[in-house]
Amino acid sequence: MSRMQTRRDFLRLAAALGLAPLLEACARVEPLTPPPTAEPTALPELSPTTPRPAVEPTAQPEPSPTPRPMVEPRPKPLPSATATVTPHVPTVVSPLSSVTPTKEVLHKMSQVALIRTSDRTEGVRRALALLGAEGSAGGKALLKPNFNSADPAPGSTHNDILRTLVSWLKEQGASSIVVADRSGMGQTRRVMEQKGVFALGQELGFEVQVLDELNAEEWELIQPPGSHWREGFPIVRLARETPYIVQTCCLKTHRYGGHFTLSLKNSVGLVAKVVPGRSTNYMDELHSSPHQRLMIAEINVAYTPDLIVLDGVEAFVRGGPDRGERVLAHVLLASRDRVALDAVGVAVLRHFGTTPEVSRGTIFEQEQIARAIELGLGAQGPEAIEILTEDEEGQAFAEQIWDILRA
Repeated sequence: MSRMQTRRDFLRLAAALGLAPLLEACARVEPLTPPPTAEPTALPELSPTTPRPAVEPTAQPEPSPTPRPMVEPRPKPLPSATATVTPHVPTVVSPLSSVTPTKEVLHKMSQVALIRTSDRTEGVRRALALLGAEGSAGGKALLKPNFNSADPAPGSTHNDILRTLVSWLKEQGASSIVVADRSGMGQTRRVMEQKGVFALGQELGFEVQVLDELNAEEWELIQPPGSHWREGFPIVRLARETPYIVQTCCLKTHRYGGHFTLSLKNSVGLVAKVVPGRSTNYMDELHSSPHQRLMIAEINVAYTPDLIVLDGVEAFVRGGPDRGERVLAHVLLASRDRVALDAVGVAVLRHFGTTPEVSRGTIFEQEQIARAIELGLGAQGPEAIEILTEDEEGQAFAEQIWDILRA
């Protein structure tokens, strides 16, 4: 394990994780007292009905970053896609790696599982196992993909990701699964037809919901305190009422003003372009506003996904969201925290060399992320995030990402 080189460090970690009785039964060791642990600031609970002060993000500095060279990493040999991978003690990469984390600290940290892979099917399963994710046993599940267009990944969600997540939800005991989205660069039904989603739904037994075909009663108008939306935004009630929500996004930049489109931006597909009976075009308002990135973050106040999976096997480091400059990043991320996942995703984009907008300032000064933090949606900074890895390749890559994340 990284930074756990001595026998005493190993015993301290075991004690912090509650394994001391087991070790004492196996060998006579003196009880160890865990060293003091730095506790991150607890995150505020999100409540869409509780007013929060509106704070405008500070102006970003305008350095001229030197883009990192684009590197195509060499993937390692992978286990069989059908193999069940159950990681034991994951490697933790975080600012707290130099001390022994207690259970209480680990619980408060926002964990991001990082898998180095070129195989989306086994990568998703490895990431979910590493994260210790659990589905909704016996309940209804909503799966929100990225079907902004019918372009191949990373332009849209790869069907291997969709198939694997549906299968995982069924294995976890979901009683029913709805895959729902609204396209922004195409007619949604046509996009889903081109992607083969309806045929996949018949094969795997899930419902497909074309969101821009819903009537007015299926949308709920939300106006968060301090919102930059003139009249609020309409979010589909499905996202407000479904007990278990999985969101899956791609790793890419966004040339139409979003700067990057990861999990926070993926939520735009849950908002109506127009609501029957209303004259407002909400997408015109979003894309013409100088506050676009703040408004993207504000959408996320309306719902909370239980699990987010980011497909970074391929990535757009420039262009996007439909087409762009592609790199083979060979990474797959999973988290329960949208802010933490997007922060790590931006760090990966910077690692491969990306746009001036995505490279500018610190990652937590990026407007989408900064506004999401103000709204209490996730990790407040790099000190509240830990990256979980399971092998030496993932560990080495995570260390590089950490250097960027906390810069």
